[in-house]
Amino acid sequence: MELKKSEEANNERLRYPMIFVGMLFTGSLVLASFTYSTPAEDKGDSLIAVRDSDSGFEEEVKVEEPPETPPEEQQADITPPPQEDIKEKETEPEPPPRDPTPPPPPPPPPGPTQPVKKAEIVDFPDVEAAFPGGAAAMKKWIQENVQYPEISRELGDQGRVYVTFVVEPDGSITGIDVMRGGVTPELNREAKRLVRNMPKWAPGEVKGKAVRARCRLPITFTLQ
Repeated sequence: MELKKSEEANNERLRYPMIFVGMLFTGSLVLASFTYSTPAEDKGDSLIAVRDSDSGFEEEVKVEEPPETPPEEQQADITPPPQEDIKEKETEPEPPPRDPTPPPPPPPPPGPTQPVKKAEIVDFPDVEAAFPGGAAAMKKWIQENVQYPEISRELGDQGRVYVTFVVEPDGSITGIDVMRGGVTPELNREAKRLVRNMPKWAPGEVKGKAVRARCRLPITFTLQ
């Protein structure tokens, strides 16, 4: 015998699950009506942390701090110069234009001076050079101006010293020297001193023209 299922038995089984589903749906609607609220207007004045009621996750919005302004010491390097300095620079007079013409070159250094060539010395002129007043005047002048060396006087030195010299065209005496070695150093020095201090001589002449004439003069030293 076959068992037949009735439709009423099947509907009875589905009734409880449908009631449970309906109650669950109704409770969800009631819960949603209580938790629903109007969203607040975001005025942009503050930061809002959004909280998810289901997951409990918080999201924070971070704002970076503005960069620090550089210190005054660093800004001093880029500050523009004062207006007064700029005005002074603008009012400075311009330098005068340079002269395009170059300066004249310096004069050349003076060359070595050539020595003046003296005339030749004549040993035997037509007219001999002479002491003013002649030989007698010269002998008298020597006796009056001689200074006999004291050491030569004590040692008894005496003798004749031959002196050579040159009489210039103007009568002055140059180139004094002692011939034949002289007698003693003291008497030689005294002979040269006498000739050096003589007055100007009359110059020698060749064809009526004054020349440089060489003269030789013996000076005798005698103790009395």
